[in-house]
Amino acid sequence: MEITFNDKVVLVTGASRGIGAAAAYLFSQSGAKVVVHYNQNKQSAETVLGSLAGSGHSIFQADMASPDDLKKMTSEIISRYGKIDILVNNAGIYEEDDMVQMPFDKFLEYWDETIRVNLTGPAILSNLVAREMVKTVGGRIINVTSRGAFRGEPTAWAYGASKAGLNSTGQSMAKSLAKYGIFVFTLAPGFVETDMAGPCLVGEKRREIESQTPLNRLAQPEEIGRAILLLAAEGNEYMTGCILDMNGASYLRT
Repeated sequence: MEITFNDKVVLVTGASRGIGAAAAYLFSQSGAKVVVHYNQNKQSAETVLGSLAGSGHSIFQADMASPDDLKKMTSEIISRYGKIDILVNNAGIYEEDDMVQMPFDKFLEYWDETIRVNLTGPAILSNLVAREMVKTVGGRIINVTSRGAFRGEPTAWAYGASKAGLNSTGQSMAKSLAKYGIFVFTLAPGFVETDMAGPCLVGEKRREIESQTPLNRLAQPEEIGRAILLLAAEGNEYMTGCILDMNGASYLRT
């Protein structure tokens, strides 16, 4: 089956590196006009933009923790393209620590920032984009979460909580938005070979993580990107509300 996104406008958050960059590239190869979102690393975003196939792509900056930034970005994208057909909520942050040994003030800061970036930001952006999708009669929203939403994250409490919250938010959106022709899907990867996961992927810890899956390796960003395209494609509307595990059988739910 050939998957194409000709003349579709796709907004990929956190697209300056990792999974987002891979998804942006694959969407461009399939005919989409891609909006590469970034927060701080403009140079990397511009590199991704330059690698995209086809034409009509762009980059936009926004802090996922700032509702004003997200409103401004959405408005400017609509002004430029007239629509957003597909939203990929991929941007996120991850920090590990001993949650009861870190200073309490740091814990409060860590918790607040992670929830704002990983959960509140995607919820706000989804609401803004869905309002535009209603006007154009349909669209797709894909949330990238984590297996940590199910198995727990002992050294990253807020990360696990934020991804579990985004799973639930996606399912609520799927029920709410189907009547508008907007379909919502969630992809929950395990460890992926990205810059964000880099600090966890060193020496013996990397070998332990790799051994969690019978494939004895990490996922590559392109593998997750291809799954995102599969969920974004037309013809799978009855999958709306799904949470698709993609963790190399490292964590199996029943």
